[in-house]
Amino acid sequence: MKQRSFLSILCFVLLSFGVSSVLSQTCIQNRKNFIPNGTYDSNRREILSSLPSDAASQDGFYYGSIGEEPNRIYALGMCIPRSSPSDCSNCIKGAAGWLIQDCVNQTDAYYWALDPTLCLVRYSNISFSGSAAYWEIEPQYLVLNTATIALDLTEFKTRWEELTFRMIAAASTERSTPSSNDNYYKVDYANLTKFENIYALMQCTPDISPDECGNCLRQSVMDYQKCCGNNTGGYVMRPICFFRWQLFTFSKAFDNITLAPAPPPPLLRRPVTASQPPSAGNPGKTPDKSSENISMKTIVAIVVVGGCIIIIIIIIILGLLAHRFARKGKPYQEVELNQTGITSVRSLQYKFKTIEDATNKFSESNRLGQGGFGDVFKGTLPDGKEIAVKRLSRKSEQSKKEFKNEVVLVAKLQHRNLVKLLGFSVKGEERIIVYEFLPNRSLDYILFDPTKQGELDWKKRYKIIGGIARGMLYLHQDSQPTIIHRDLKAANILLDAHMNAKVADFGTARIFGMDQSVANTENPAGTPGYMPPEYKDQGQFSMKSDVYSYGILVLEIICGKRNTSYSSPVQNFVTYVWRLWRSGSPLNLVDQAIADNYQSEEVTRCIHIALLCVQDDPTDRPDFSIIMSMLTSNSLILPVPKRPPSLIPDTPTQSTLGSNSQTINDET
Repeated sequence: MKQRSFLSILCFVLLSFGVSSVLSQTCIQNRKNFIPNGTYDSNRREILSSLPSDAASQDGFYYGSIGEEPNRIYALGMCIPRSSPSDCSNCIKGAAGWLIQDCVNQTDAYYWALDPTLCLVRYSNISFSGSAAYWEIEPQYLVLNTATIALDLTEFKTRWEELTFRMIAAASTERSTPSSNDNYYKVDYANLTKFENIYALMQCTPDISPDECGNCLRQSVMDYQKCCGNNTGGYVMRPICFFRWQLFTFSKAFDNITLAPAPPPPLLRRPVTASQPPSAGNPGKTPDKSSENISMKTIVAIVVVGGCIIIIIIIIILGLLAHRFARKGKPYQEVELNQTGITSVRSLQYKFKTIEDATNKFSESNRLGQGGFGDVFKGTLPDGKEIAVKRLSRKSEQSKKEFKNEVVLVAKLQHRNLVKLLGFSVKGEERIIVYEFLPNRSLDYILFDPTKQGELDWKKRYKIIGGIARGMLYLHQDSQPTIIHRDLKAANILLDAHMNAKVADFGTARIFGMDQSVANTENPAGTPGYMPPEYKDQGQFSMKSDVYSYGILVLEIICGKRNTSYSSPVQNFVTYVWRLWRSGSPLNLVDQAIADNYQSEEVTRCIHIALLCVQDDPTDRPDFSIIMSMLTSNSLILPVPKRPPSLIPDTPTQSTLGSNSQTINDET
């Protein structure tokens, strides 16, 4: 009898692991195709190669893009919450490799990998973040177990439906934070028999709405019911959601669920038939020893289950104690910060003493400069890692707002042209923000110093101009949500060892909703000279405010002087550059430190782009996607910039500039 039971269980297990693919279309066929080994394919391989480390370092979720139109590619990498960085990275690496191998020339593809954890990799030639179009619901990849349910099917489906409906409701609830992959995720189980449970996992991408998540999961559950309702498990993949269930634990996600096997549910017990032996509970019939056997089995089961529970509790306690002792030697701990409307981030909270020691108690010799509402110091952690430490003003209420804004906002941003936030520290009135250390400090430190500005030749300056534009394009278009910097200036551009530009200092940054284009404030926050007129005079800011600041910054990079150097009662920086442009001598703006070695066409084009950025009407200014096209495509014809309204009229002049041969006069 025991041998037969063992063989039955063995057969069930073997059948449970036999799966069959019903539909395997993760390479989207109804979209455009690309030419293998071309620019798009190269961009695809580049972004997918960096996706494992990007997602693992960003708490399991990353969305970004590289390349220029028409070969620009967007990619997403996501793991289930609380995956270890190594598991997450390995899973995404495997999924990305599968897509490269299987999707030979499709511009759109996705894949949910199941090993060693669960993760999603997706790419497309169009931006898909926040989108739940029909085609993102319709294409599916469905896999089922070949074994069928041996229990009472009607009662099994009742339990299965109760579990899935409960999970859909939990997974698609309104989020408190829009980009946390802790939301839109649920792992649960339901008791089936004494020794069997139904295990299920659901997850949606965090950039869609709760209704879209619920609709996607419901569709997946219905699809499985229609085709495979009698089978013992399977999963359904869609670009924005995933659903899987089994009669066994199939993910590390179930490690954190304490299973308490219940007695057999009454609705699943098989009815007593005449062929069954009589029991003590049936009066008038001859009892035998079966009741004693049942009692003994019950006692044994209780003892075994109780012992298992005690062992589990002991393991959990020992694990917590080990974690606490292991953490004592670390200079930081993991914490979770929340701010309504932004995101839930898992950052590193450093001990204040660690930061004090790293900066030699904020000594003057370690001081790098002054940032928004505080000073910046160089520090070295016990492991030798160099950091930049921003110590915010202890008495300023504004610095407290900046601290919360910057820590919560920047921790989720990940782009090669944005400074990387490493963590923070709080003690009493002390508020510290810790960044990656960049050896070349800030752009203004080199650009405006006559003894150092020669280090920035035109090639490096042109590279910096492009890097800033890429970073701002990410903030405006690719980050979720949209971010307006509001204080873009030379002091807030940091330079790494290779003179790559990184946008920094997000203390005054603001978030825009998906449909929002303009906002107002009674207290404009920014730096004179970089602030556009509508922001300085009316408190109105938008993405075009950052574009104006970028235009001023580009002109400063070209001339090597602060914009305030050209201010006078009769002109400002913009009108000064305009006069040079109109007179046909824009190259007179070029910094003398690079006057003997620069590309005149590139400089002229950059001045042209900058003048388009600083036009008075915000609607006339190009957005950063257009600016990137202007910088990278010499064949693109640039529009004529409009005359600044503050310009004092003088003699009309005609001038032909650059390769575009355009006539410019006062009436333009």
